[in-house]
Amino acid sequence: MVKIVWTELSIEDLKEIYDYISLYSQRYALITIEKIYLRVQDIIDNPRVGRIVPEINNSKIREVISGSYRIVYKILSDTKVDILRVYHSARLLKRTSFIKH
Repeated sequence: MVKIVWTELSIEDLKEIYDYISLYSQRYALITIEKIYLRVQDIIDNPRVGRIVPEINNSKIREVISGSYRIVYKILSDTKVDILRVYHSARLLKRTSFIKH
């Protein structure tokens, strides 16, 4: 079992997702965020559950999918995983997307 750490960027992503969806439906915004959190729970039991992110091609940087969202995470050790970003699958993911501007 690993400890999940949400990075500042991933928390900002969740806020942006919630804010955008809540413009149309607060209920659906809450459901979407809850589904993302539930999907992250799979990583706790098995950090290698996700596939290697093709754009990055690093075995420690992986992703799981929740609906239309890519949850990108980095395996730091056998006991710790950082959630790096939560991206809508329609957005282009770049290596620089993991850097705070």
